[in-house]
Parts: sequence; C-alpha cells; structure tokens
Amino acid sequence: MFDLGFLMILFLIASFITIIILSLVITGKLDKISELKGEVTKLKGSLEEMDEQAKLIVRTDMELNRAQEELDKKITGLYSLQRLSRAISTTLEENQIFQMIESHYLEELGFEKACAFLWDSDKKQFDLNMHLGYTREENETITLVVNSQKDRFMDLIKSEKTLSSISRAQNADSLEAQIPGIFKVASFVLSPVLPKEGDKGLLFVGTDESEIVLSEGDEELITILANQLGQALENARLFDKTWRSQQGLEQKVEERTRALSQALSDLEAVSRRKTDFISSVSHELRTPLTSIKGYAAILLTGKIGELPKDIRDRLDKINRHSDELVHMVNDLLDIARIESGKVSMKKEQLSIKEVADKIADLLGVQLKEKHIAFNVEIPDNATSITADRSQIERVFINLVGNALKFTPEKGKITIASRKTDTGVEIDISDTGCGIPDIALHAIFEEFYRVDNAINQEVKGTGLGLALVKQIVEAHGGKIWVKSKIGSGSTFSFEIPKET
Repeated sequence: MFDLGFLMILFLIASFITIIILSLVITGKLDKISELKGEVTKLKGSLEEMDEQAKLIVRTDMELNRAQEELDKKITGLYSLQRLSRAISTTLEENQIFQMIESHYLEELGFEKACAFLWDSDKKQFDLNMHLGYTREENETITLVVNSQKDRFMDLIKSEKTLSSISRAQNADSLEAQIPGIFKVASFVLSPVLPKEGDKGLLFVGTDESEIVLSEGDEELITILANQLGQALENARLFDKTWRSQQGLEQKVEERTRALSQALSDLEAVSRRKTDFISSVSHELRTPLTSIKGYAAILLTGKIGELPKDIRDRLDKINRHSDELVHMVNDLLDIARIESGKVSMKKEQLSIKEVADKIADLLGVQLKEKHIAFNVEIPDNATSITADRSQIERVFINLVGNALKFTPEKGKITIASRKTDTGVEIDISDTGCGIPDIALHAIFEEFYRVDNAINQEVKGTGLGLALVKQIVEAHGGKIWVKSKIGSGSTFSFEIPKET
C-alpha cells in the first residue's frame, strides 16, 4: 500500500516535472518561433524593398535606353541635317534648293514623306516645289486641298510657328487636326520657310508608321532645316538680284563705252576737220598777208615817193597788224601740224639754265623796263632735259612772256626745276595778279583769254598757252597751272626722261 502510494507520488512529481520541462521547452520554442517570425517579417520587408529597387532599376534602365535611343536618333539626325545643309549650300539657284532634299536624307531623319510649298505672289497660290513618298495623283490632291485652305496656311506662315503631331489638337476643325488627313500620315512636322525677302513657304515631313512616336528633337531638327531652306532661298535671290544688276551694269557700261567710242571717233573726225580747215585757211591767209606786208614795207621806204605823216602812221599800223596776223597764222599752223603729228621733235640733251639764260637775254629789255627780278633755280640733279631745242624755247618764251605781261612792276619771275620719278619738272612762277579758279580748267584752250583788266588793255590771240600745251604733250609730257588771285601763278610742265 505504502509502496503504491509512494510510487504514485513519485509519478505525479515526475509528471509535474515533465510538464514543467515541456512547458519550458514549449515556451522556448514559442519564443524561437516569435523570433523566427520577426526574422521572416524583416526578410519579407527586405524582399519587398529589393523588389522595389529592382523595379526602379528596371525602370531607370528602360528610361536610360529610351534616352540613349533618343540621343542616338538625335545625333543621327544632326549628322543627316549637316550633310543636307552642305548639299543645300552648294547651289544658288532657287529652283534647285528643294531638290537637294533626297529620300535617303529624309529616311535618316525618320520620315518617308515630304512636301515643300512656296507662295506665288503673282498667281496668289501655293506651288508644290518638292515631294517625296507621294504619287502624282496624291500630289495633285494635296496641292488642291492646300490651296483651298491657303488662308489658314498663310496664317501659319505669318505666325512663324511649327506645327507637329506632338501636341494634341484643340478641336477637330483646327488645321493641326486636319493635317494627318490631308497629307495621309500618322505623325508629322509642318514648319514655315521664311526668307527675309520674297515669297515664303512651308516644309512638311511625315510618316505613316503609327508605332513611330515623334519627339521634340524631331520637331527641332525639321525647324532647323526649314530655317536653313529659308536662308538658302534668301542667298539665291540675293545672288540672282546681284547677278542681274551686274548684267544690267555691264550692258550699260558696254552701251556707254560704244557711245563714248563713237563720240571719240566723231570728236577725232571733227578735230581732224578743224585741223585741216585751220591749216588750209592759214596757208590761204599767209599769201595775202605777205603781199600786204610787202607793199606796206615798200611804201614806208619812200622809194615810190615821200608820204604824208598820217599816211605813214596808217602804213605803220598796217605793217604792225600784219605782223600780228602773221604771228597768229604761224601759231595756228604750228598747232595744226603738231595735232596732226606732222611735226617731228628733234630731241637732244639741253641745259635748262642755258635755255633760261637765253630767254632772259631775249626779254631783258622788258624785264628792266618793269624792274622785274628774274631768278633761275636749277639744282644739280635737274640741270638738263631731252627735248627739241627750238620747240622748248618757244615754251619758255610763251610762259615767261605771259608771266611778264601779268606781273606788275618790281615783281619777280622764277624758273625752277626738280627731278621726279618720271622725268624733270620745270616751274615758271610769277608774282602777278593770278588767275580765277573758274578760268583754270580752260586756260590751255585755243583762243581762250582770262577776263581781267590786263587782257582788256593788252591784245592777244589766246593761242600761246594752247601751243605750249601741244608742244609739251608732243614730247610725252604734261602741263598744269596753280594760281590764286592776288598771289601770282605757277605754270608747271614735266618732260619725261628718255627710256
């Protein structure tokens, strides 16, 4: 009995201990399970976070791929646009500019259809200047539709804005909404072509591939192309305008040259006739003048009988005026012969000082009477010239005599020379009354005389300076004058050096 009760107690104690142990084990397991659940929750959160990151990476990668594709497309488009721009710039003919847009350029830009229209101000309509990807019937239909709505397209040109399928149309009646139907495309870009002068136009490009989505880069490339077309049109029109102006100018120059040549021929003919006339008349005058002078001289000698004083005075006037007429006739003959080239210049080396001294001796009496100082300034490097002695002496006589006539008493006349790059220049200066500016251009013309008090008192023919000019030019030289009223004059001529 005792043994059985004791055993039962032991069993109960053992069972209790077992229960306690099992409870502890279960509690530990439950704690472990809770801990594992926490780990599972953390793992689940980490997996979800990793999933989000993976999705973000995938989205980023897709966006990067799209950006890369867009960048590659834009770079390809830019290269194509650059080549197309070069092609456009190779022509300056307006009707060839749009023809440079070939299909392979269009395909590289991502389009297969294109049209270009230019407004014709005379016909008041749009003309189709270029088309790609359309049949003849489609071109005719599109042109008819564009011209039926020309006011709307002209408004687009005036707005200077580009239309494309990127932006959605506001309403079904808008031009933007109707363009796909007009041009038979799914996507498009329509940009104005705007040269600064002349008629403007439109550039249309499109694709009927519905899966192709246009980007802002596509719109920008076509806008740039339209701007380049506008610049090319402007350059072509400017070139054409310049070329036409040049042609017109060349024609006018040619016509003017012919007219001047004819006028020169006529002038030369008139000059020859004048020279022949003067020569003929001068020869005809010399014979009677010689007879008149001869008879007058015979009568003055008194061989026919003594003459009354009044008759002798009249004969003296006849004799003096005859001398003046003979002198004038000789000058006219000399001018005519030099102009016609009948006078040959016998050139030799001449000392300028010797010629000047001879002139001073020849006119010495007149210089002393008026108390005029006569100076000769000849430097060592300009002492001689190569010329016809008798003709050059006539130049000096005429110029110094002219200076003597217009220089008042106690004045000064100077002969100076200087070496130039082409010859020797000789200046004959005076301190006379001077020549008005208005007379300087005509001073060397035949029979021209300056209108002043001295010329009104002293007679002259107006042939001296004309003869001087002919002699100097016959030597291959030139003559000119500088003068100022009240300050005297300087007549300068240059004799070229022998080559």
